Amino acid sequence: MKISRTILNKRNSRGVCALLLITFFSHASAAEFPATTAEGYAIPQYGKQFVFPRDHGSHPDFAIEWWYITGHLFATNGAQFGFQATFFRRALMPPGATNHSTSAAFGNDQIYLAHMALVDKTSGKFIYQEKLNRAGWDADSSTNTLDVHNGNWSLRLAPKKIGGRDIFELQGSVGADAAFVLNLWPKKPMVIFGTNGVSRKAADVQASSHYLTFPRLAVAGTLTLDETNLTVTGEAWMDHEFSSSQLGAGQVGWDWLSLQLFDGRELMAYRMRRSDGSTDPFSTVAWIDAQSIVRQIGPDKFSWIILQHWRSPKSGSKYPSLVELSAENLVTSKTENFIIQPFTADQELVGKVGGVGYWEGACRVLDENKKEIGRAYMELTGYAASLKGKF
Repeated sequence: MKISRTILNKRNSRGVCALLLITFFSHASAAEFPATTAEGYAIPQYGKQFVFPRDHGSHPDFAIEWWYITGHLFATNGAQFGFQATFFRRALMPPGATNHSTSAAFGNDQIYLAHMALVDKTSGKFIYQEKLNRAGWDADSSTNTLDVHNGNWSLRLAPKKIGGRDIFELQGSVGADAAFVLNLWPKKPMVIFGTNGVSRKAADVQASSHYLTFPRLAVAGTLTLDETNLTVTGEAWMDHEFSSSQLGAGQVGWDWLSLQLFDGRELMAYRMRRSDGSTDPFSTVAWIDAQSIVRQIGPDKFSWIILQHWRSPKSGSKYPSLVELSAENLVTSKTENFIIQPFTADQELVGKVGGVGYWEGACRVLDENKKEIGRAYMELTGYAASLKGKF
């Protein structure tokens, strides 16, 4: 096996280490952040007080927003699947700009992109579908609560609760091949990544977000596959992120991981990737313990090692296909190693509708002894083309 390594190791310069200390372990002044971009879109601010269920909903004053669910399903017949359900909102004009739409049923201020994907872990069969609609009767998102839809796909906060915890209702499909109706509810509290409510992605303060996550959701529902109804249960990860820019100067994309370990912990990692392939200092790994306490480290305390690549026969893009993540545990001061192994290499969403191709796949997590210790989803963007100007 040919092994290539992309490593940001512990041999960082003194200047980078100082920057990391500022980035991850101190509260920057609120005056550092302007309120809006030059175009008039909102910029995340330190100290934001989140109010729910309102902040589960849409934030149209920001340019970009997504609700992202990835998870693992187990059918009563023994079949196992990975699934993705993503709802994107993208503003086409800043708040207060004149909407020149000629129809009350449609607007030209927001567009909605959505992706649904399913992988059979046994056969390796991967299917996906995209939808793109203008704001209006066929796509919209509430500003009061979680209620987003694109065509007949939807993600909503249910009126009922389980044990005092919210229930999310997800309805999706992949063409005529698959459909699912799932209920999801938190097995542990929501977490907020970043410093004082802001997740920085680059030196440019505009490249930041509010990043809310349910790191472990219980899942139950029905998966219809080839006209056969399967009762499924499982676990999922749900991100809700809103910003007006995700990339800074010199950045072309990101590598993202969500790990759900069998011991009750989770890890989130994002490696902001620069045009020369190096890792930006504003990359991070977040450890989430069994009580949902988050501890974040910068790239002086973790490494991302690409062990193998895969080239897509559809797009020709070359993606990492086997990755080792090594990260320092701040509680034990020891480094833990995780090998991320996709269930199948071909989990690429080519992006024919939305124009953004990327890889998003279900993976198993192995320790250094090749023992399976958890499940993961990995996202690889900017390999088909730079995302600069799109995020």
